[in-house]
Amino acid sequence: MKYNFPDDLKAIRAILGLTQSELASQIGIEQVTISRNEIGKTTPSAKILETIYGYAFKNNINLNKLKEMLWLDNLSPNHKLLFHGAKSEIVGNIDLQKSRRNNDFGQGFYTGEKYEQAISFISGFDKSCVYLIDFFDTGLTHKQYSVDQEWMMTIAYYRGALDEYKNHPIIKKLAEESRFYDYIIAPIADNRMFQIINSFIYGEITDEQCKHCLAATNLGYQYVFLTEKSLGNLKLIEKCYVSNNERNHYKNIRSADTKLGDDKVKLARIKYRGKGHYIDEILK
Repeated sequence: MKYNFPDDLKAIRAILGLTQSELASQIGIEQVTISRNEIGKTTPSAKILETIYGYAFKNNINLNKLKEMLWLDNLSPNHKLLFHGAKSEIVGNIDLQKSRRNNDFGQGFYTGEKYEQAISFISGFDKSCVYLIDFFDTGLTHKQYSVDQEWMMTIAYYRGALDEYKNHPIIKKLAEESRFYDYIIAPIADNRMFQIINSFIYGEITDEQCKHCLAATNLGYQYVFLTEKSLGNLKLIEKCYVSNNERNHYKNIRSADTKLGDDKVKLARIKYRGKGHYIDEILK
């Protein structure tokens, strides 16, 4: 899938109120280059893409957020807009086998509910991009998790932190139930959250402390598609270019959010100390 560059370029000019010549002058390229790209007569170079999209973001045009808003305004009934952050790009059809087995819920196609979720996870990769996806939510089975013991133990299982308990009836049941559905809706767990889950698995904190620490670092919900049938209900509708200016913007936001989340975790550890159960009490 290619970037929708001709329309994006025209949109950027319209928002800024610039002619082709004025925009060309401001970014230091020929007017004919703008013209040819707007009518799709040429394939934009990597330099042109970065120049145009970077210039737009620097001038307070968050084009990808605007796209999110416009697509949400035009969704059909039983459809949901989702977002997938790709470290490079999706080549060909979505392939479940390309997914890592040690993701939150094992192999699957992972998406988020908001643009900020998707970009926050790939802002550190130079060639990353974000895909907008139309999800037709009909004819599929799903399971929804919340921030609780079942959720954090299931993630710990798939991330390899419960290997010594993998034959325990409780863990086997969690694993079986997590693969019984076409897709899963669950809170997102990043590496920072997994460190908190590890503290629970290693017996350092109780399940109650862990739950509230994780709730303090809330990143929203993810949709994880597990079956080929579920992939048939997904349609890639747009590939969004992420400029270096935009990446740096979201890196800074995530850094600030991380600091705030870490402080909340410290308070949660203190407030819920002594409440709940330790891992060896649950799996005795």
